[in-house]
Amino acid sequence: MAQQITERDRKMAQFCVNCPVCRMARNKQKGVAYWFVKNIEDSLCPFCKAYEKVYGKKAHEAM
Repeated sequence: MAQQITERDRKMAQFCVNCPVCRMARNKQKGVAYWFVKNIEDSLCPFCKAYEKVYGKKAHEAM
């Protein structure tokens, strides 16, 4: 059963899209920002979790 994506999820995912740290991690695919996002996205950041729910990708994966 697929989870429903709410408007709140979309807004939170948009925050992650615009986040300078997550954006750098997605663009460069290496470095401190990449490591940081890759290691905190599942456990600490609700915006990264929403990004994964809405876009079906981890916040650190390239677009």
